[in-house]
Parts: sequence; structure tokens; C-alpha cells
Amino acid sequence: MAKLRVKLTFPEELIKEPVIYNLTKKFDIVTNIRRANVEAKVGWVVLEMDATEEALKNGLRYLDEVGVQVEQLDGGLEG
Repeated sequence: MAKLRVKLTFPEELIKEPVIYNLTKKFDIVTNIRRANVEAKVGWVVLEMDATEEALKNGLRYLDEVGVQVEQLDGGLEG
């Protein structure tokens, strides 16, 4: 298993969408929300993710495709 810590920034149109749930279900990624701030127009989440490297890469691709800004924290993939 690999670990990744990221900061996700959600644009207004994605605030009410179940993006993290979809990430978990579609790619078999275990997620842990460490910090978050969600307002009417923008939201961000610091998220820890545990999965295979392939699942994490596919999950990051999914986040990019739906329009979530991803900032990798702590130096990237571990494990």
C-alpha cells in the first residue's frame, strides 16, 4: 500500500458533489480527512489517501478530470 497526503481545492460547482465518496468507491482508496473548510463558493480539504500506487494515480487523474485542484503535500507518494 502507498500513502499520499494532498490538499484538494473545490470550485463552487463541485461543493455539493460527492467527489471524495466517488474517489473511495471507484478506486478503492481509503481516505482520511485531516482538515477542511467548506464555504458557499469554495472549499478545501487536506486528505490522506491509502491505496496501491496505481489506484492513487488513477484517483488523482479522476480528481483532475472533474476539476478539483490537487496539491501534493509531504513530498508525494510514500510506500
